[in-house]
Order: sequence, then structure tokens, then C-alpha cells
Amino acid sequence: MHYLITGGAGFIGSSLADHLLARYDDARVTVLDKLTYAGTRENLQSAEATGRLTFVEGDVCAEQTAREACEGADIVIHAAAESHVDRSILSGQEAARTNFLGTFTMLEAARQAEVGKFLFLSTDEVYGAKTEGSFNEESPLNPRNPYSAAKAGADRMAHAYFVTYGMPVIITRPSNNYGPRQFPEKLVPLFVYKALRDEALPVYGDGRQRRDWLHVEDHCRAMDLILREGEAGEAYNIPGDNERRNLQTIQIILDELGKSESLIRHVEDRPGHDVRYPLDGVKIAGLGWDALVPWEDGLRETVRWYVDNQDWVERAIKRGEDFHNQWYAGRK
Repeated sequence: MHYLITGGAGFIGSSLADHLLARYDDARVTVLDKLTYAGTRENLQSAEATGRLTFVEGDVCAEQTAREACEGADIVIHAAAESHVDRSILSGQEAARTNFLGTFTMLEAARQAEVGKFLFLSTDEVYGAKTEGSFNEESPLNPRNPYSAAKAGADRMAHAYFVTYGMPVIITRPSNNYGPRQFPEKLVPLFVYKALRDEALPVYGDGRQRRDWLHVEDHCRAMDLILREGEAGEAYNIPGDNERRNLQTIQIILDELGKSESLIRHVEDRPGHDVRYPLDGVKIAGLGWDALVPWEDGLRETVRWYVDNQDWVERAIKRGEDFHNQWYAGRK
């Protein structure tokens, strides 16, 4: 089986490449990645060592690149995205371009190549905020920031390709991922980095926003299962069933590092910050899936990975420091 993973040098994409190559002896993977600040060949070392991974540097928005990458692929997993909400708030252009136009370009290329399946990696944030209950796959989409709005448009474009062309598209909407190799602009790796240096941890607002955490290994298992058992034209939520307030997550990070909670510094909340977007997982449970990584064990192991791989973190921080300095400079 030949898989094409766009954005495969990033956090989730590289983890999926590792998963597929480890599980299936006949799997071959092509990774298409632009190698922006969040993607690096370093993330693919284990996958490339198998001899069954091919790397292509390129932009998912480039039509010829997309067509060439899709040739010979049995399955396309479109994971390439500008995934950071904060960046999209500061400037939404790249989120709109990559997340929407890039998805359209890959869909069209895959349609022309007549690929067997196309999995579009959407997000729980397309639903917007919900104070009570959970979103199921039939809930209306109500994105509230440029990142999630671009993903919602791409989500619906993917569905339109199923309806209009009969293309075998499946959509997944996972909750917040965590795990090794996540770029250190997201909460867990960023706060580990800062806490190790006894720097202030900039917590948005009161820190009582709730997130449902999904370990990247569980996410990869879920995508693998959906590719095998899911139905074309359907969307599948992938919850972690680990809903916690941000402050609770930060407290575990500090405890694992042996650091004081005095490092926490509450700063101005970001605009349109969703307090909560929980997912109903009944549909994917019907395929026989459940998250396996225990929440606190998974988080503590993840923290230790960043402690043990500080050179990797330092290199990543350097690739994204311009945004970080600009974004947090005025937040008090």
C-alpha cells in the first residue's frame, strides 16, 4: 500500500508515517512537505531509516507538485496545515492559503489521479465553542478564528468532492493533540521549554479554558482504523476523553519538572478564545476504537521527552522565535 502524507515532516504527519511503516510491512510512504518553520526532515529519521519512505519537498498549493505527488498513491492523507490559532490571528493569510487552497489543490490532484481514498485531517475547532454537552458529527460548524474558519471551509470542500464527484473522501475531526515532536508554540512543549529556564508561563486569561487531550499515538491509531473501516463521505470525531482545564495541565507539567507554580503569569486572553469544544465519540467507538494512552501518564512521558531532547527543542524554537517574540511582546 502506497500512502501519500502531506505535511508529513510535521508533528502529526511524521508520527503517522512512523505508525504506518511500523505496522504494515508492505507500506510505502511518500511525504510531501514544504518544510516551513514547523516541519523538519529531522522528524522523519526513523521513517527514512526503513528505506520505505520517499521525501518530496514542495507546496500543497502548487498544482504540478500536487499532481506529481499523487501519482501512484493508493491513499492520500492530507495533514498539511497552518495549525496555530495564534499565528492565524496575527495574520490569517497563510492559514487561508494553506488550509483552504492547499486542500482544494490536493483534492483536485487526487481526483485526477483516481486515488483509492482521501483522508482530510480537519479539527474539533470547526465546531466553535460549547459550554455544555458535546459536538457530534452532525453539529453545525461555527468556527471563530481564521485558522478554524479556513479548516471549516476545507472540511466542506472535501465533503463537496465526495458529493459532486463521488470521490472516496473521509474527514476526521480530532481533539487537541499532544506528544513528542510537537512544535514548541503549542501549550505543552512551549511551557516545558519555558519552565526549564525558569521563565514566566504566559497563561491566557484565567486559565480555566478546557481542552480534550488526545495523544498523537492514539490519533494515529484512530486514522489507521478509519482508513480501514470508515465510510467514504463520512466525518469522524476523534476525542481523547481527557477534558481538563488548561491550569490543570500546566500544574502537571510543573510537577513533573519540579518547578513552582509561581512561574504562572496570567496574560491578556487571545481574541475569540474558545472556552471549550468537546467531542462526542460514539461514531468512532462503533468502529471499535478507544483511546489507550492514560492521560497523566502520557503527559508526564511527553514532558520527559522534551527534557531529554532539548537540542531538538532549541532548533525548533529558533525557527519560530520571530512570531513568538512579536505575539507575546504586548501581552501583559
